[in-house]
Amino acid sequence: MPSTRPASRRLIGTIAVAAATFAALPAFGQSPVQLAAQWPDRPVRLLVPVGAGGAADTLSRNLSSGFPLFANGQPLIVENRPGAGGTLAAAAVAREKPDGYTLFLAEVGPNAVSHTLTSKLPYDPATAFTPIIHLVNLPAVVLIRPTLPHKTLGEFVAAAKQQPGKFNYASAGLGNWTHLFMAYLNSQAGIDQVNVVYRSGAEMLTALLKDEADTAIITVSTSLGQIKEGKIRALAGAAMRPMPQLPDTPPAGRTVPGFDVAVWHGIAAPAGMDPALTERINAVFNAILRAPEVRTNIAERQAADIVAGTPAQFDAFIKGELKRWPEVVKAAGIKPHGWEVRLTRRFC
Repeated sequence: MPSTRPASRRLIGTIAVAAATFAALPAFGQSPVQLAAQWPDRPVRLLVPVGAGGAADTLSRNLSSGFPLFANGQPLIVENRPGAGGTLAAAAVAREKPDGYTLFLAEVGPNAVSHTLTSKLPYDPATAFTPIIHLVNLPAVVLIRPTLPHKTLGEFVAAAKQQPGKFNYASAGLGNWTHLFMAYLNSQAGIDQVNVVYRSGAEMLTALLKDEADTAIITVSTSLGQIKEGKIRALAGAAMRPMPQLPDTPPAGRTVPGFDVAVWHGIAAPAGMDPALTERINAVFNAILRAPEVRTNIAERQAADIVAGTPAQFDAFIKGELKRWPEVVKAAGIKPHGWEVRLTRRFC
């Protein structure tokens, strides 16, 4: 009589495979809202488009510290991916599934300007992302190395007009806000400075301290300590609003009429995310921004204006930036200067 054991083993194996497959699928009958409520059930990645040590990186670490408290105990893993004005990180996020496990620290360069500087950008900033939340606006300041004699922005502009191309400025990458803001200032002031690229605000600051760069626009939070200690000189604030941390530093707009810019950061995800999941992630980050320790670190130690709000509000803000900055780039005559070649090579 033939044995039935092989057939039984095959049946058991089939059942085991089916059970494992079923377990990997979303729970049967659960609505998108129910599934979103379970997010996250594993670590979440946050891609940051600049190197470690600068204001964006510090903001991300502050968010990461509070994330597990509101996200089922799961960690937010910060992954720095600098390069090509932030578009390397942006493109990587745009290619991911909109499942909430890969997020992007959005900012003006990769999300509102870079597409105007190259025809080869591998994503469309208007359609490639799901806006989640507008986190903060960070004040920035125009800095000059202390070994130069100029005490005010007006004095420096006058010297730069007399010697076109003599001075250089540090930036965190072509297309990054540090490049865009200074290029905009140069065009409005009618001066010409050479752009020298570094990986982060921290490296830019070091370049000023070592006399490798003459000027830069850097966030107040990154540069405040060195300014207070007299190691570096603040010429002007980038925005027209007062800076409580630097009450004696006038806005650049008083010397260069019309100049008024601030650094913004938000959370975005790949396009096509389910609205319920979008709302769930938005709620988590709103809760993080309300946490006392996180709020203190961001609002006081980073000198940031916390914005928060809804996905719809962030979407409307980005649409406004997408309209504003290409017009600024065109009016200012900001050119790629070879950035398109470097960008496309990095993506190949």
